[in-house]
Amino acid sequence: MDKRKWIMVPMSFTLAGAMLLAGCSGGNNNEAAGQSTPGASQQAEETVKPEVKKNISVSVYDRGSVAQDEGTIENNRWTKWINENGPANVKFVAIPRSNPQEKINVLYASGNGPDLLFEYAPNHRNLLYDQKQLMPIDDLIEQHSVNYKKLLEENPLLRKLGTKPDGKLYEFGRINWVSPQRGLLIRTDWLEQLGLSIPETTEELYETAKAFTDQDPDRNGQNDTYGLALSGNSELTMKQLFGTSNKLAVHDGQLIVDWERRTDYVEYAKRLYDEGIIDRDFASDKNGAKAQQDFINGKIGIYPFMDSNTMNILQNLIDPLKANVATADVTFIPYPESKHGAFLPTLGNPVQMTAVISATAKNPDAVIKYVDFMIQESTSLTLTNGIEGTHYKMTDGNVEILDTAKHKKEVADITRDMRMLHNGGLSFDKAGLPLNLYKSDPRREEYQMLYDLYRDTYLTLERPYPELTMSEHMPSLPKDLLTTNTNADEAIDALWLKAIVSGGGYTVQQALQDAQSLWQKSNGQQIEDWYKQWYAENKDNAMLEDDIKQIVKEQMDKYATFKQ
Repeated sequence: MDKRKWIMVPMSFTLAGAMLLAGCSGGNNNEAAGQSTPGASQQAEETVKPEVKKNISVSVYDRGSVAQDEGTIENNRWTKWINENGPANVKFVAIPRSNPQEKINVLYASGNGPDLLFEYAPNHRNLLYDQKQLMPIDDLIEQHSVNYKKLLEENPLLRKLGTKPDGKLYEFGRINWVSPQRGLLIRTDWLEQLGLSIPETTEELYETAKAFTDQDPDRNGQNDTYGLALSGNSELTMKQLFGTSNKLAVHDGQLIVDWERRTDYVEYAKRLYDEGIIDRDFASDKNGAKAQQDFINGKIGIYPFMDSNTMNILQNLIDPLKANVATADVTFIPYPESKHGAFLPTLGNPVQMTAVISATAKNPDAVIKYVDFMIQESTSLTLTNGIEGTHYKMTDGNVEILDTAKHKKEVADITRDMRMLHNGGLSFDKAGLPLNLYKSDPRREEYQMLYDLYRDTYLTLERPYPELTMSEHMPSLPKDLLTTNTNADEAIDALWLKAIVSGGGYTVQQALQDAQSLWQKSNGQQIEDWYKQWYAENKDNAMLEDDIKQIVKEQMDKYATFKQ
């Protein structure tokens, strides 16, 4: 089977599978026989007196994904399991995933910040640090931790990235198993119908998309297809083809605002719009829902997407497409080359900081013990796989999910954000391969082929990364410049959009001139100088492209050994 040609199978995400380790304590033999010895009772009280659990509060994202009959994100089977098995009495505090900053601001302004705050966005954590709302954790880890202390020793990047400007450690993090985050799906049946090849350059991509629009690739006799999607997450994916997912780029050893790359992208997008290759209403489809539905309905030939989870890609895109169009075939294609290069897509962050302790925490020692509990292997495996016999079984030493839908509802949809300290990059092994995870499924080899195809297509490390680094490792501007920068970016984006949709009434060159003028009036030079200075002073210590690729390369080598 040509694995480049098509994708037509549902695939579940891979879960690190291993036997849940369970221990049981043995009692005194004399006591078991109903006997006693002098001093035995006193000795038992001195040696096995249980430690009283302390109270802590822990935030958890609320994505609205918990089924009604499973409870809430704050109170469900897994919050109860954590409290029953963990070292502390935990009150979970819901933070809306759609707008976490608003809830975080309210909690901390009222003095009610959770003892342990989980938050992906570094800007939000940095703001709390600037406001002196966080507690340093160096001494706490030294005095109270076993597991996280060991993790720091074995992975020094965690300490490096979690340390703030005062030289103290404030943030907890994790090592992730890296997967691609973005890509392009293309209708290979349409390519075959029109006698076209997979496009390898942005010009070929344009020509293919135009053919998909104009030449009735679905052969229904109607002018009802679009070549490409450009709304929602598709927009940023397309920008990465030009290396301009953000405005900064390194030239001649300096970090600068790169107007050329963004201008070239906008010229390209305008060409697609003017020629009807994209939906004329793309700008109003802000979340991309209409474009996704059009793709599923068989009306879009090239779909730029954002998703690291192959299960989601298949269940949300490919399976519904094939349900509607039985003859549809699709595949992933590498980013076509623009004049600025042939880029990697965004990759998952290999070293990700995720949590901080609030300065108001009354029992920080208990928080540290909770962290240790959450990163230990048995906890991670349970919160990932569920309960043996209920959600999975062991087959030849590997975890096999019993019912994917049941597992999703009762485990994955609930525990996803409880596992923000799960070190998947360290624990992933061959048990997590689809070939082993679905031993009883007759399509297991197809699942494995698909998983490999996704990785093979996009983990091509000879290509340059489309950004300076992962967004989470970008430096945070000072608060005053951050606000100015955000406002300027929004206004400039509006100018670029105006150029795309205005035909000859407002050209890309006019937009460029107006954007540069607005940038200068918005202290743009001061912002650019700040970035230049940061890069000059930190390029040898920050986590940039070479560091990312090194970690990914090590994981790829590890993955290769699984399949031997």
